Amino acid sequence: MALRNAVMAALLEGEASGYDLAKAFDASVANFWMSTPQQLYRELERMEVEGLVAARVIEQERRPNKRLFSLTQAGREAVRAYTTEPLGKPSVIRDELMVKVQCLDAGDIEAVRTAVSERMEWATAKLARYERLRQRLLDGRSEEAYFAEAERIGPYLTLLRGMSFERENLQWGDMALRRLDQRSAALQADG
Repeated sequence: MALRNAVMAALLEGEASGYDLAKAFDASVANFWMSTPQQLYRELERMEVEGLVAARVIEQERRPNKRLFSLTQAGREAVRAYTTEPLGKPSVIRDELMVKVQCLDAGDIEAVRTAVSERMEWATAKLARYERLRQRLLDGRSEEAYFAEAERIGPYLTLLRGMSFERENLQWGDMALRRLDQRSAALQADG
């Protein structure tokens, strides 16, 4: 999947500056697509040249002028065309923590344990952010009411997937820490 598809998905929410999009990526789209602000700005420039987005300038007195981007009709058509394309291969995990865990028998168990704990802290923080976003989207409604009434349900469905992913990270982390503790205790008893 190209970054442009994730940008177009984010712009379905409405007009946004590059800064707003970077924040939106961090808050919502990050549960399925990561991007640096620099990558995002470069992609917006390419998309503008290709006619997928249009930008308008907002003049500001005490700050640099702000550019607000919105999808053009060609951009909306590109979104529709993208949704009809067949899926590529399923995504794969590329995670440095998993490489460290794979190496732990020849490495430092405590260092790996620390890395797992840090990942769990990260997952806990993301889950809390996602829960705040979930509550904001629901706006006092039940999920059933949201699905029946909301103009767009895609962002909520992807949010639920991100929340599920972070919960699984926490479950795996709990199990891994228990096993590492067992392993450390066994090694101390033997040695």
